[in-house]
Amino acid sequence: MSLTEDNWLAVDRFLTDTLVGEDAVLAAAKEASAEGGLPQIEVSAPQGKLLMLLAKLSGARKVLEIGTLGAYSTTWLARGLPEDGEIITCEFEPKHAEVAQKNLERAGLAAKVSIQVGAALDTLPRLAADGAGPFDLVFIDADKVNNANYVEWALKLTRPGSLIVLDNVVRGGGVLDSGQGNDDDAAAVRGTRAALELLGSDERLEATAVQTLGSKGWDGFALARVK
Repeated sequence: MSLTEDNWLAVDRFLTDTLVGEDAVLAAAKEASAEGGLPQIEVSAPQGKLLMLLAKLSGARKVLEIGTLGAYSTTWLARGLPEDGEIITCEFEPKHAEVAQKNLERAGLAAKVSIQVGAALDTLPRLAADGAGPFDLVFIDADKVNNANYVEWALKLTRPGSLIVLDNVVRGGGVLDSGQGNDDDAAAVRGTRAALELLGSDERLEATAVQTLGSKGWDGFALARVK
């Protein structure tokens, strides 16, 4: 079978329907986010379930998420935690945080999640100072310009054995670009490449990355373990 968009979308739908599914709570979260005017850039259902499985497999009890949006990925992560598990999630936009809070309340997960509103690079030092860590899993899916900074903070807020997941690292192949220029795409490429280089060179980490092709197009994520 030739690789066409129709074909790989059909495969993605088949895998999602067969292995993942999407219940009323998750569907309502996406619908509420769309109605609230949030960008439709949440993770796919298969990736959401992967986050849930990673949380379960790692035995995570404390999760840090950088980039809440409408709490779709937050919901998946929370479902992977034990009853006494907790998530701290950072969201820059107050409007997004408001939608996310309502989605979490609808899902019955609000008690597990604390949404920190404001720039993550302001929130993360405060979390460190307050002794909020160590976190067992960190999911980074925010502004790509600061990806390397977020990885640095993730290292400060984790422990040996913790997992760090960095989303959108392929960017439709854009990661191969040099990142020259002053537009937002170029800045995102520079930030992503810097983060990948850090993940690959820092002796405290062992990392890999996986390309994905599905409902979110051609992209991928990086996965690292703190040694």
